[in-house]
Amino acid sequence: MRQYLFLALAIVFEVAWAILLKYTEGFTRLWPTVATLVTYLAALYFLNLTVRTMPVGIAYAVWAGTGMVLIALLGVVILKQQLDLPAIIGLTLIVAGVLVLNLGSKTVTH
Repeated sequence: MRQYLFLALAIVFEVAWAILLKYTEGFTRLWPTVATLVTYLAALYFLNLTVRTMPVGIAYAVWAGTGMVLIALLGVVILKQQLDLPAIIGLTLIVAGVLVLNLGSKTVTH
């Protein structure tokens, strides 16, 4: 069960660094750049802890897929970005894929 806590933390830090990346302005602003690098390293650290007990392909798929969806949603809320219908359909398919992996696959250890 700890693997899911580590995976959740990896996702949170992934989302944080991706949003913070916008504020670095091409890595020209010091503190947003430092925060981006720290959260990126934290994301990789917790992903590393996850793959010790979960297949790397599954862990990475859940990490990347969930992160993409959360980043897109936060982009709408925080950065005032818009999603068109194809983007919404694509994100919905990603969520469906993550659910199938976690609920239906015997590859994921529960």
